[in-house]
Amino acid sequence: MKRAVEPRFQALRPFESRNYRLYFFGQSLSLIGTWMQRTAVYWLVYDQTSSSFMLGVAVFCTQFPSFLLSILGGVISDRYNRFKVLLSTQVASLIQAAALTALVISGNYEVWQILTLSVLLGIINAFDVPARQATVYDMMNNKDDVPGAIALNSSMVHMARLIGPALSGIVLEKLGAGVCFAINAFSFIAVIVSLLMMKLPHHKIASHPTNALADLKNGFTYLRNTPEINRVMMMLALISLLSLPYITLLPVYAKDIFAGSASVFGYLNSFIGLGAISGAYFLASRSPGADLKGILFINTIVFGVGLLSFSHATVFPIALAFLSVTGFGMMSQTTISNTLIQLAVTPTMRGRVISYYAMAFFGMQPIGSLLIGALSHRIGPQNTMFVQGIVTIIIALIFIPFLKAKLLRRRDKMKIEQLKERTIETTG
Repeated sequence: MKRAVEPRFQALRPFESRNYRLYFFGQSLSLIGTWMQRTAVYWLVYDQTSSSFMLGVAVFCTQFPSFLLSILGGVISDRYNRFKVLLSTQVASLIQAAALTALVISGNYEVWQILTLSVLLGIINAFDVPARQATVYDMMNNKDDVPGAIALNSSMVHMARLIGPALSGIVLEKLGAGVCFAINAFSFIAVIVSLLMMKLPHHKIASHPTNALADLKNGFTYLRNTPEINRVMMMLALISLLSLPYITLLPVYAKDIFAGSASVFGYLNSFIGLGAISGAYFLASRSPGADLKGILFINTIVFGVGLLSFSHATVFPIALAFLSVTGFGMMSQTTISNTLIQLAVTPTMRGRVISYYAMAFFGMQPIGSLLIGALSHRIGPQNTMFVQGIVTIIIALIFIPFLKAKLLRRRDKMKIEQLKERTIETTG
């Protein structure tokens, strides 16, 4: 009989896997550098152009290549050694950050050059995300700990979002953007070393009777015929298109509404991370039988309320508090969606399905960022974010029938299991 694990220790169970421990601590350092670079890029673009539309373009350049190529990245992850693919993308990311460092430190650069390097990073991420997400599953000794590992991954991302932008704001003011990019380049050394120290199961070269194009088609057919996955994807895609691009407007809030500098922009991002960390720990502490779809619905409502509350806040400390609420609700979209997909997908389809997840998450955001940037240009950033809050709540309400149906089927399944047990007891 297994001894029950207290919720506060339940969240730490994935660390029992040595490979995951190495990955977590190496990736944590790397992600801090990543958020420093991202914050510095967006600030540089807005500082030089004073255009919310150009902010949308900057997000578009970073993330749209992932939308175009993530399916190919999923096929590569399924057909080849995921560990080697992941290692290659980390080295490529290091080179991209080093090139950005050299460009900015030279002092002779234009916005289009920064955007071009952002496109390169987006291409790298298209192959990195499917390989990284699928490899996390391979790292776990006990597959029951996968949901906890995914929640911890989310907390790791948002902890980096808490620390990285705050550091970036300080470094931007004191030392300049080039130093932010240099720190990011060095941070990739940590994750590369952690990957090299892992002892993963020997990669078995599987036969592939079909070509890559057929693999793409099979992956789409599988997704279309699996409602447990495609409904989650649809909700995530809508949130990513219409709600998550609110981050595009944060430099405008920092510079124009709160009359601040790069450090104020860093604080805005950091308090989103603070709320998201709280949400990630909340999810990691849930028992294995927790109603994830119910939590997804509630936290989507919380996300929308956070956006509504922040949109017209003019007192900086109050605005930070509302952003924390927003971060708490927001993180459920990625964490719970990822968890539900990872648990439902067939192992042979994992890389391809995760690539569709990357399309829904990373691919919709750049398109949404262009829409939000253009809308903000016409009705202002505060009204735009207010509209986003309303839309987020509407999306949650649209998916109530789907979530209720799942809950009803779960209850029916439990009743059937109880009847089976009683039958066995009676016949015994």
